[in-house]
Amino acid sequence: MCALTWHVDDGDAIHANQTVFELNGPARVLLTGERTALNFVQTLSGVASEVRRYVALLAGTQTQLLDTRKTLPGLRTALKYAVLCGGGANHRLGLTDAFLIKENHIIASGSVRQAVEKAFWLHPDVPVEVEVENLDELDDALKAGADIIMLDNFNTDQMREAVKRVNGQARAGSVR
Repeated sequence: MCALTWHVDDGDAIHANQTVFELNGPARVLLTGERTALNFVQTLSGVASEVRRYVALLAGTQTQLLDTRKTLPGLRTALKYAVLCGGGANHRLGLTDAFLIKENHIIASGSVRQAVEKAFWLHPDVPVEVEVENLDELDDALKAGADIIMLDNFNTDQMREAVKRVNGQARAGSVR
């Protein structure tokens, strides 16, 4: 049997050479799982640390750092928790949390407005997010009443203009 003692709490900042945890047990058991356990802890710690760094850069703004659903197989919950520990927020846990209308949905529906209307018709209580590729699509998404608008590959000037246009009508975010 092994015994694990943590010396830090989830989300705590740590420094070089600090003891994070102690694990006691039979050498064979410890050595068998050592590399896997270290990789797991290092990955999650690295995610939390990078998120914390970006969150600090955003301090004083109304901008919130969101994660992605695109994670390593089997690690989604752990990685999303690491983002929370770093001060970020979870975007969507799965496909059922919100509609995400992308280019292929817009094409299939005929327009941004029609795609948003269909989503609201199917599930009126589920948030509707639209990924837009230009300012015209942004205007269409705003007129259609999208709850969240994701700015796909906007440069800094385009983002500034988009934020002015959104002006509290929806939540807006950028992905690159």
